[in-house]
Amino acid sequence: MEISAATVKAFRDKTGLPMMECKKALVESNGDEEKAIEILRKSGAKTMAARTDRETEAGRIALFTDAKKQVSAMVELLCESAPVSNTEEFIALVNGLAEQLATGPGAKTPEELLAQPFPGKKGVTLQQFYDELVNKIREVFKLTRIARIEGACGAYVHHNAAIGVLLPMEGENTELGKDIAMHVASMKPQALSENDIEPALVQKEREMILAENKPKSEDEIQQLADEKAKEFFVAQALAGKEPAPAEVQKERDKIFAQLQKQNKPKPAEVVQKIVDGKMKAFFAERTLMGQPFVKDTAKSVAQVCEEGNIKVKEMIHWVLGEAAS
Repeated sequence: MEISAATVKAFRDKTGLPMMECKKALVESNGDEEKAIEILRKSGAKTMAARTDRETEAGRIALFTDAKKQVSAMVELLCESAPVSNTEEFIALVNGLAEQLATGPGAKTPEELLAQPFPGKKGVTLQQFYDELVNKIREVFKLTRIARIEGACGAYVHHNAAIGVLLPMEGENTELGKDIAMHVASMKPQALSENDIEPALVQKEREMILAENKPKSEDEIQQLADEKAKEFFVAQALAGKEPAPAEVQKERDKIFAQLQKQNKPKPAEVVQKIVDGKMKAFFAERTLMGQPFVKDTAKSVAQVCEEGNIKVKEMIHWVLGEAAS
């Protein structure tokens, strides 16, 4: 069957695929566009099957919340290149996935979500839109993570769509919840509270602090004296007063004597205060509840939550691509 150039061009405009592929599909389908689209889709699937090992280093995290129904959802969709992740169609797809996950029946797996309808596109599933876009762009897509929260939730996605946070919580102050979610995106706490940090990590930190506050051995003092004597020599040399070896040795002996005098066991109660203070700083740096709140650093996040009558139950913090690393 002869296919006119105008027909091929119109079909190309519709599919966005190369002219020769469009013509070949139209010829094979005898001009039936629906059959031609199916032929192209199958052809594209075969092409992409050979490219699944490509790196997906770009993409977007999308968020959808329904305040009235108190449901929130977040998805991560990866692709190969940043230009593709910023196209209108890719953004529409990732937003559609998030909306359907929130407003639909829910899904336990990405495959289950993709099988559902595309919100606002009658008769089109998310999988169909996904496949058509992959077929058109010819990049590998990966729907790597999905999360759905029912109930009150603080939620935030950074403007670059590369960081997303969901904070399931008790209480109705979702605006404060959003502020705390923004805090998580900015300050990157490792855990929600002290109890959520791996015990082995806590024990290792405690042991290191105790070791720092034990009396040093003779060898350790000798090494420290050598290091400080070297620092003395360098400082003097930089000042244009390079000291003689005897002067350096005299300074080293003085330093060694001072270190020996200072090298006394600290009272147990003093050591305990040091350990408590440093562990408090350790937890404050690594836990959401212990960190100073970015909008009011005079208060911890725990204090802000208490004042705002909310309780954060869980912290879901995604950085684009981390699930695949």
